[in-house]
Amino acid sequence: MLIIPAIDLKDGKCVRLKQGRMEDDTVFSDDPVATATHWVNEGARRLHLVDLNGAFAGTPIHKNVVEAIADAHPELPIQIGGGIRSMDTIRHYLEAGVSFVIIGTKAAKEPEFVEQACKEFAGHVIVGIDAKDGMVATDGWANVLDIKATDLAKRFADAGVSSIVYTDIARDGMMQGVNVEQTVQLADYCGLPIIASGGVTNLEDIRLLKGQKGILGAITGRAIYEGSLSLREAQLLLDEEHV
Repeated sequence: MLIIPAIDLKDGKCVRLKQGRMEDDTVFSDDPVATATHWVNEGARRLHLVDLNGAFAGTPIHKNVVEAIADAHPELPIQIGGGIRSMDTIRHYLEAGVSFVIIGTKAAKEPEFVEQACKEFAGHVIVGIDAKDGMVATDGWANVLDIKATDLAKRFADAGVSSIVYTDIARDGMMQGVNVEQTVQLADYCGLPIIASGGVTNLEDIRLLKGQKGILGAITGRAIYEGSLSLREAQLLLDEEHV
């Protein structure tokens, strides 16, 4: 299992939002490339990038920043989400050195797009499912659809999706603990590897996730930026299961 640092990009800076609200942001760095390097030096084995402006605009806004991070760390797996709604965008990111693209809003509204992407870019597609009270939220979490997160995940069980990033919006950026129960239930229900997101606060959250069937990793943002969780300690804790 991996601890995956989040680098959320807004207006060229590295920020964290609370519950996805663009107006409720905390700026942690104005140099996302340096931030990525810092987490790599702390032992990160994968990075989670989010183009927040792109998520709302429906098209990538931070391509240059993402490319710069990929150039700086060509050996590191990088996953990127936010505004990925065309095959050309997927192709561009993969050619730039990104390992995985995360399809969120488009996956909920046009599931066949994910199936097509999986055929064209096998092994490189992650579906991002953001949920509010168990229901799927889209367009930068601005809209909640009448679709259960579990049903959407099940829709992609045989599509060739690499994994699913599951975010509990109510927990995101709030430092209230990860929703372990819902995350594990989702993994059981759809049979796909799940990357937990939203609410990771301290080592206790990591202990709760450790060893759970179907959990590939956990994304953490505010906790490692504010210091309530050490990325290095968390990864070491998870690695103990392999010793």
